[in-house]
Amino acid sequence: MTSEKLANILSSVAKRMRADFEQSQNFNHNGEAGTSREVLIQQFLSGYLPTHVEAVHNVEVIATNGDVSPQSDIVLIDRGTPPFTTLQGFRIIPNECVYGVVEVKTKLDGAQLLDACGKIGRMRKMPKTAYRPISGVIVRSTKAYGQTHDFFPTSGMIVAFDSLKLETIGAHLVDWCRTRNPIEWPDSVWVAGKGHLQWGDPRTGSLFRSPVAGASLFQIDAEPEQDILLALALHLNIHFSDAWMNPLDLIPYAGAAPLGHIANHWTI
Repeated sequence: MTSEKLANILSSVAKRMRADFEQSQNFNHNGEAGTSREVLIQQFLSGYLPTHVEAVHNVEVIATNGDVSPQSDIVLIDRGTPPFTTLQGFRIIPNECVYGVVEVKTKLDGAQLLDACGKIGRMRKMPKTAYRPISGVIVRSTKAYGQTHDFFPTSGMIVAFDSLKLETIGAHLVDWCRTRNPIEWPDSVWVAGKGHLQWGDPRTGSLFRSPVAGASLFQIDAEPEQDILLALALHLNIHFSDAWMNPLDLIPYAGAAPLGHIANHWTI
C-alpha cells in the first residue's frame, strides 16, 4: 500500500488539473486561458521539483553574448537566481541560472510541436559562461546530449493538455530531429490522458535521461487511472535532483559599462 501512495495522490491531482483545465476553456480571452494553463503546469512542477529548483513564467532569459531567449512558457531556474527585475511579475534571468524550459500547449499538433522544438533548441544553444570557478574543489560536469558539459545543460520538455494521436506527434518529432544534432532535441513530450514520448535504447528498451545520437523515440501510453503525472513526477526527479551551478559571475553582464572612476586613494 505504501508504494502506491504517490500514485494515488497523483491520480487525484490529475483529475483536479483536468477539471481546472476544462474550466479555463470558458475564458473569453485567449491570453487569459493560456496563462491559466501555464499556471496549472507551474503549480504541479513546483510541487514535485527538488527544492533548489524553481518554476517561473513571464521571464526573459539573456546571455553574455547578447542573445535573448524566445518567449518560453515556463522556465526552471536555480532558486538562488538574482532578481534582475520583478516589474509587474516580469523577470530577467541570466542563462547560467537556467536548468530547463517547459513549453505548454492546449492541443499539440504538428505546427505547435515544431514551434516548441525550435524554442527548446535555441534556448539550449545559448552560452553559459559567466561562472566563477571554485578553487580547491573537484570540477563538476554533466553528461547529456552525447557531450560532457562543464555546466548543467538546459533541459527541454513539452507538456500538452491534448494532442493529435500520440503516434502522429512522434512521427512529426522524429522527422524534425533527423536533420538536427541531439543538442537541439527535446528531452520528452507529455500529453495528458494519452502518454508521453521519451528517448531510449533501441536494443534494450531502457529509457534515457536525455537524447543521444542513435537513440529511438519510444511512445509510452498512460495508464488510464494514473494519467501522465506519476511518470512526469519521476521524470522531473531524475532530471533535476542533480541540477547544479557554479557561483554566478555578473561582471560579464556589465560589459563595458563604466562603474565609476578613482578620485583618490590612500596608501598605508
